[in-house]
Amino acid sequence: MPKLVDHEERRAHIIDALLRSAASSGLHAVTMRSVAVEAGVSVRLVQYYFDTKEQLLLAAMTRLATRMGERVQRRARESGAAGDPRGIIETVLLEAVPTDEESRAFHLIYTEYAVLSVTDPGLGGQPFLAAPNEMEAFLAAQLTAAQQAGDAAPGLDPRQEAVVLLAVSAGLGLSVLLKQRTAEEATAVLHYHLGRILPGRG
Repeated sequence: MPKLVDHEERRAHIIDALLRSAASSGLHAVTMRSVAVEAGVSVRLVQYYFDTKEQLLLAAMTRLATRMGERVQRRARESGAAGDPRGIIETVLLEAVPTDEESRAFHLIYTEYAVLSVTDPGLGGQPFLAAPNEMEAFLAAQLTAAQQAGDAAPGLDPRQEAVVLLAVSAGLGLSVLLKQRTAEEATAVLHYHLGRILPGRG
């Protein structure tokens, strides 16, 4: 009796091969052939599951975004931040700092994809590229909750501060990727800024 093929498992295997290749060589260097080599399968098999490179990239980015969302949720649970606006904000922002291989790969690949999408119409308009807008609204809501709890600085504008926080965290994450500063230094800057706008009840 022939062995049944688990198509979802095989798709995931190919997607993971792309992510490994992109993390080591850069997304711009990834081809269907390089993914096939990394996955240990034929180019024809890669093309069976993904008609184009754009389809493969989209599947990979969607998988990567899901993983990072799971990381944030797990980190919030483990730190006891659930239900605490400041803790939630800190947990979300710290994920923007590449502190291990998985988060480094995420930020490297996501940043490169975003840049490529500016000049490649086939890569633009994807749901995960709108994630910063969704995160902005989420952080603004958490900052509003912190205000109501008396943990935020007086006169704080939640929407404007959410924009600033995302810009700061994204810039710090990029500076770590570029080795301008260490993850520890970037984390210290985030804590410093959060301490200014969310001093607590004293």
